[in-house]
Amino acid sequence: MIFGIVYVVVTARNRERMAMIEKGADPKFFESHKTRSGKGILKWGLLLVGVGLGLFLAQLLFEAGMGKAAYPALICIFGGAGLLLAYRIEQKSTPPKEME
Repeated sequence: MIFGIVYVVVTARNRERMAMIEKGADPKFFESHKTRSGKGILKWGLLLVGVGLGLFLAQLLFEAGMGKAAYPALICIFGGAGLLLAYRIEQKSTPPKEME
């Protein structure tokens, strides 16, 4: 069943790309932006570091008697902080677009 689903998705994507190429679309349109830069890796890395830090601090607070509510709260807080940090780094590394 999994093979069938993958086959249908791959063949549908191939048909769509071939139809667009036949109509004159640029083949570079199909390149993924993720493969051209490491920004996706940066985002995932900082997210996972934030989640790990949140888990670590939640465990420390749980042992101090704060309760189990610290786990989801700190995971969300530090995961979100990691994503915000990735956004700020991307903003600083991306050159501004000129006005046309």
